[in-house]
Amino acid sequence: MGIILWRKEIGDETKKQLWLAGPMVCVSVFQYSLQLISLMFVGHLDELLLAGASLATSFVSVTGFNVLMGLSSVLDTFCGQSYGAQQYEMVGIHTQRAMLVSILVTIPVSFIWAYLKPILILIHQDHNISAQAELYARYLIPSLSANGILRCIVKFLQTQNIVFPMVLATGITTLVHLLACWALVIKFGLGMKGAAIALCISNWFNMIVLALYVKFSSSCKRTWTGFSRESLHDIPQFLKLAFPSTVMVCLEAWTFQLMVFLSGALPNPKLETSVLSVCLNTSGIFWMIPFGISAAGSTRISNELGAGNPKAAYIAVKVSLFIAFIMGILEFSLLMLIRNIWGRAFTNVHEVLAHVVSLMPILASSTFVDSIQTTFQGIARGCGWQKLGAFVNLGSYYLLGVPAAVVLAFVLHMKGEGLYLGIVLALTVQVVVFLLVTIGANWETEAKKAAIRVHGTDQIVQH
Repeated sequence: MGIILWRKEIGDETKKQLWLAGPMVCVSVFQYSLQLISLMFVGHLDELLLAGASLATSFVSVTGFNVLMGLSSVLDTFCGQSYGAQQYEMVGIHTQRAMLVSILVTIPVSFIWAYLKPILILIHQDHNISAQAELYARYLIPSLSANGILRCIVKFLQTQNIVFPMVLATGITTLVHLLACWALVIKFGLGMKGAAIALCISNWFNMIVLALYVKFSSSCKRTWTGFSRESLHDIPQFLKLAFPSTVMVCLEAWTFQLMVFLSGALPNPKLETSVLSVCLNTSGIFWMIPFGISAAGSTRISNELGAGNPKAAYIAVKVSLFIAFIMGILEFSLLMLIRNIWGRAFTNVHEVLAHVVSLMPILASSTFVDSIQTTFQGIARGCGWQKLGAFVNLGSYYLLGVPAAVVLAFVLHMKGEGLYLGIVLALTVQVVVFLLVTIGANWETEAKKAAIRVHGTDQIVQH
């Protein structure tokens, strides 16, 4: 009887997570595609413009969009646990607080983007490419505040298990973006400026559509009761978790960009950078699936901890990791099957294609490990382990992964393979550390911590 009940619990939890994960994968893919579409339109204009837009895209991601992603991800903890505890009004208040902090953060970021050229020259980037990158970044500044608010709304809806309206909104936004890029880049001949303006329009469009849904939908009535002055309170307390949450996300993103810069210092930098760019873009595309799984796992874990159900939260952890493991195996298998033809989606240069094929086993392995690691990051957000996550990411990437990558690439002359092996090592260390933490976690204690966060008391209120 106990086994049958356990199987039923596992089955029910798996259905809940897959129901959430599928739509969140779609939302992630649609959002990721916007910058990609803009770059594709610029790529048909001129090689210099493409280089400038690509460099700008990398820089604005690490200094702006990744920061905003990290700030909004703290809502996985606050909103998820508040919703589970039936503290519905607090879900909206936490979201407003995150919006306010995000908008304030965009102010210094805007100045950095506006004067990007001297920064890029300082890190030894080409003067002409840097000038184009600065122009592209300046036209992207209006998208910053919209992107920050949008990410908060996405978390607000995700933690309430409201996912299908987001799929519809981001899907329509992708179509709007295609049309805007065609009109501004091709029809009106605005070139690279047009691609950046189209991205701003799409971010604002997506944000406004979802904001209107939140305001007028009956499904958000309990959690969105209008703007509240209470959102201005407890900001220091909010930042205590928001800061490590941002650091946790940014340290990982910055590592991947650092690998691109390091590849430029290798012998034959044009080849090595091209190969690594193909591999990182491939990782980015395949990462959308475990990110969707991690979002689903984070929501389910935070909801159950907030509701005072430690057993159900632990079941959600196990199911999330099992789904990630299966998905990791499927991604590994797919990449190994298409290893000889995948590179052709990015380039026709024979030398680049040959190097991509040789790197595929390492890339496939990293995709498998990253699937599990990304899910652990979701578990960390659901539990409120952001401080731990920040330290784990700092240690695994910057004390181990990056130094190992430098030694393998430059000292042992493994070049691009060495750089990527450093990333795989960092991902593996993250998985091992988070696995040990998860196994050793006391879920009753985690539920009490959630109760303190939500109710201000360690008394678990079960629903």
